[in-house]
Amino acid sequence: MSTRSVGLDEAVASLSMGTRHWIARRAGYLDSPAGHAELPVTPRVKALLQLALLCRYWGASAPAETALREATSIVEQAWQRPDFPHLLTLDGRYARQFELMYAALASAGSVTDAPRAVLARLKDDGYLAPRSKAPYLHLEARFYADLAGADHAFASYDELYAASLPARAGTLPVADLDACVVTHTVFYLSDFGLRDPGLTDEAREQALQVVERLTHHCLGLGEWDLVGKLVLAQYCLGADPLGTPSGAAGIRMLAEVQAPDGAIPGKSVVRRAPADATPVQYFRKSYQATLVTALTTLVIGRGRPVAVGAPPGRSTAGAAGAGATGTAGTAGTTAVQEATR
Repeated sequence: MSTRSVGLDEAVASLSMGTRHWIARRAGYLDSPAGHAELPVTPRVKALLQLALLCRYWGASAPAETALREATSIVEQAWQRPDFPHLLTLDGRYARQFELMYAALASAGSVTDAPRAVLARLKDDGYLAPRSKAPYLHLEARFYADLAGADHAFASYDELYAASLPARAGTLPVADLDACVVTHTVFYLSDFGLRDPGLTDEAREQALQVVERLTHHCLGLGEWDLVGKLVLAQYCLGADPLGTPSGAAGIRMLAEVQAPDGAIPGKSVVRRAPADATPVQYFRKSYQATLVTALTTLVIGRGRPVAVGAPPGRSTAGAAGAGATGTAGTAGTTAVQEATR
């Protein structure tokens, strides 16, 4: 039964406007002299990759917005710096994931050959083959390789989903589930809501039940960032998140905590920016959850581009074509898991 009520569409529109304009106004700090001096390199690089991912889906929803052009210019300026490809590799734990994401989200009109050089190196190193990747990392790599139009040897999406956490999470206690892995699995299957995830009706319903259980759980914990992701995952699985009890509650919660400046002021109740936070502290506390909320509300506010049950557009060619929009995000990136925590 739908629980959709008057005011939810307005709440989505207000959340979306506030969060995306906060991002456009504040994200320039990431590539400013102050940001270079005050932010650790790896979190700053992660945040720029996240911004590039947002710009891709922002462009599919509101391609003519001035704020999108402002956000896109921040990414392009950073990525034109000769040292940016090197910055991707400074933390060995995430280097190859970051490099693949960078290549996938690079503008089709990139002024350098760095993205192509990164892909060539990743292929030569064997990263575009399954090797010993865990199921989630295998799926993530397949998604970004497809987005980049790269030649790879990864398993099919059907095989990757069968081995994924949401496919086997139906009987697991909700507290034992990793919400980031569950949501990003759904995001990669559905290209963050741009295509049908290609699941059978039974598999889709099972995954949706897992996501709804997790949404209720994270609502109870006041996990604003995770609730934003889970609301988007409901949409990607074919549900109307404004018509499910947990999705509607998630939107209301985010609307209630949104600050007057448009930000979501922290990842959760317990990780909220304190009242006496410095501007740098406030930015670091708010950036992640604000970007996630902007992405979620842009996608669900746009409406569903394809009917649920339509043939999934998940061939390599199709994904590469979508990826050709690049950072500019004109209509045609979790972020890796660690980048979005």
